[in-house]
Amino acid sequence: MKETNIMGIETSCDETAVSIVRNGKHLLSNIIASQIEIHQRYGGVVPEIASRKHMELIMVICQEALEKAELSLDDIDGIAVVPGPGLKGSLLVGLSFGKAIAFASGKPLIGVNHIEGHIFVNFLNNEEILFPFISLVVSGGHTSLILVQSIEQLEVIGKTRDDAAGEVLDKIAKYLGLGYPGGPIIEKMAKTGKDDAINFPRPLLNSNGFDFSFSGLKTAVINYIINSKAAQQEVNINDLCASFQRAIIDTVKHKTLTAANKYNISRIVLGGGVVANEQLRKELTEDAGKSNISVYCPPKELCTDNAAMIAVAGFYKLKAGITNSFDLDVFTE
Repeated sequence: MKETNIMGIETSCDETAVSIVRNGKHLLSNIIASQIEIHQRYGGVVPEIASRKHMELIMVICQEALEKAELSLDDIDGIAVVPGPGLKGSLLVGLSFGKAIAFASGKPLIGVNHIEGHIFVNFLNNEEILFPFISLVVSGGHTSLILVQSIEQLEVIGKTRDDAAGEVLDKIAKYLGLGYPGGPIIEKMAKTGKDDAINFPRPLLNSNGFDFSFSGLKTAVINYIINSKAAQQEVNINDLCASFQRAIIDTVKHKTLTAANKYNISRIVLGGGVVANEQLRKELTEDAGKSNISVYCPPKELCTDNAAMIAVAGFYKLKAGITNSFDLDVFTE
């Protein structure tokens, strides 16, 4: 079998990342320059700062990825880039850089939707994933359920109507003064709290479709804090975090398993930063197992934004004959 080396480039938000993957299975390098410390002082990502930092780092990260893989650009068979969704300025940096490399080297350009990357990164570690499957992607910008028939056939069957799950975790953590990013902080505090202490709403839990809505949950948490303070009642932050996290887990778990049962699918594939949450992974795997449904989770380090996921998806797209022209443009949603 001919070796196929794909370079993945990811700059959709606040990580500058370049990775090289061989044959869709072997991770040769995965270099990530995170901007978390830069954006922490603002309680969230500042788009203009993010894009400027990408411009500063992208060439250095690319060179480091090649050196780590012990390859040169001549050894690369395709350049996989992210046109969206994401922050426009950040996307433009990665896409423009990828186009320049592809044009100068004569390599094919492969556009990979950011959400596709979160889905297909699971193929890096799992030989047994078969089509079709239901994919749950939960991150700071996305909460989506996707019916995946093949590398070319993906149908969004449910998505958030407002804030994504990761977004409300960040916003509540910021409101509480806990820091950024919110997900890992709230997960840590939830471990010593009672998840049934506060009955927060599970939005759209019993609706007919598979859409999500977390804005009302965010408001309910904030109102609980305001009302407790007004009544001079002490708020147990650990209990609040545990109850808040419980509401999110219950919601995404129920929607995902309901979708799998409706479409008679026996495989669920997870992706996105929020699925690094241990409780979500554990409960979804256990509950799905009761219905003989297999759940596939990426390693925690590949849940958050990275370029390995883009390179893996790029490999399978190139294998299917899917490439893009240099007219490829960015999109934010």
